Amino acid sequence: MLFEGTPFEINRIMIVRFIGVAIVVLVFWLAARSAKLVPGRFQNAVEMGLDFVRGQIAVEILGEKLGRKYFPILATIFFSIFIFNITGVVPFLNIAGTSVVGLPLIFALWVFVLYIGGAVRKLGLGGFLKSSLFPPGVPKPLYLLLTPIEALQVFLLRPATLAIRLLANMMAGHLLLALCFSATSFFFFQAAGGMKVFGLVTLPAGFAFFGLEVFVALLQAYVFSILTAVYLQMTLEPEH
Repeated sequence: MLFEGTPFEINRIMIVRFIGVAIVVLVFWLAARSAKLVPGRFQNAVEMGLDFVRGQIAVEILGEKLGRKYFPILATIFFSIFIFNITGVVPFLNIAGTSVVGLPLIFALWVFVLYIGGAVRKLGLGGFLKSSLFPPGVPKPLYLLLTPIEALQVFLLRPATLAIRLLANMMAGHLLLALCFSATSFFFFQAAGGMKVFGLVTLPAGFAFFGLEVFVALLQAYVFSILTAVYLQMTLEPEH
C-alpha cells in the first residue's frame, strides 16, 4: 500500500473510490460528448436519471426556482453515492466506497456547508441563528430547554444522521453478502456429510441479498438526496 500509516494511504477502499469517481466522470463525459437530439440508449438512460433527480427530488422539494439552482448539486450527490454504493456488488471490487465512514462523512459535511451557508447568505448570521435556535411562538423561559436541543439538531444531528444512515446500510449489506457466500463456500467445499445441503440454502440467499443490495444502493442514494433537499428547503424557504 502506498503511503501506509499516513492520512494519504492508498488502500483497497481508496482504490475502489478512485474507480467510482472515474466511472461517474466517464459516464457524464460520454453522455455529454455524444449527446444527440434523438438520444440513443445510453444517453436516454442518463437523461432519464437526470430527469428523475430534477423532477422527483429538486423541483418536488425545493420548488422550481431553488430546484433549478440546486439541481446540479443534488444530481452529483445522487449519482456519486449510487456509484460508490454499487461497487459493493461489482466483481473484483466487492466493497462499497461508502462502507467506511470517511466518504459518508464527506458527503454529510458537504450538505452541512450547503444548508448552513445558504441560510446565512439569505438571512445573515444573526437571522439564521435566531430562526434556527429560537423557534417563534414559544414562551421565552422554554428557550433555556429548546435552544440547546435545536443547536444539537442543526449543527450535529443532521449531518451525523446523514453519514451514519448511509454507512450503516452499506456496511450491513456488505457483511450479509460476505456471510452468505462465505457460508456457501464452507458448506460446499469444507463441511462434512449432510452439512453440505445447507449450501443449497445459503447460495440462493446470497443471490437474494445481491439483488437487495442493488436496490439498497439506489434507495440510499435517493434518501440521501431527498434529505439534502429537505434540509435546504428548511433553511432557504421564506418562512424560515
